[in-house]
Amino acid sequence: MNDNSEGSFSENERELLEHYGYKGSIGKLRLRCKFLKSWVLHSIAYSCPLSNVVVKLQRARGVKIGKNCHFSPYVLIDLLYPDLISIHDNVTIGSNCLVFAHVNPTANTFLKKAYPRKVKSVNIKSGAVLFPGCIITAGVTIGENSMVGAGSVVFEDIPDHCVAMGNPARVVKKIEG
Repeated sequence: MNDNSEGSFSENERELLEHYGYKGSIGKLRLRCKFLKSWVLHSIAYSCPLSNVVVKLQRARGVKIGKNCHFSPYVLIDLLYPDLISIHDNVTIGSNCLVFAHVNPTANTFLKKAYPRKVKSVNIKSGAVLFPGCIITAGVTIGENSMVGAGSVVFEDIPDHCVAMGNPARVVKKIEG
């Protein structure tokens, strides 16, 4: 069995150090402390039934969250790049939704060469609703007053005032105002 775990861990750590502008041993320590803080805050927020507490904890992690948002329990927001997630006003996120600002085949150095780490911001515009079980991937924008159906996987932007569903998510209806 080929063990590349140390090589892939070092490469992942180097990528994170570069993203956050950290260098050397002190940079590694700062990165690990940053991740530990993010993980602790996320762990508390993840199962908290109080939406206002979840919002405060996610903001403390660096997630940009507007006013009057509702988060159900068991929402996972990117643990490594929370600062790349923007959630505008009046957004509702249902239970078991996943929001990722990165894609990375972490342990497979062969695949990392063909598919390097992708790090892109996620933008969820005002009034959007993510029904339970949605997966939002790196680089996606969810349009204003749009809805994403339960269990949908979003790989591409969803325009304003639309209903999208499926895997991959596709616009199934325009919302007329």
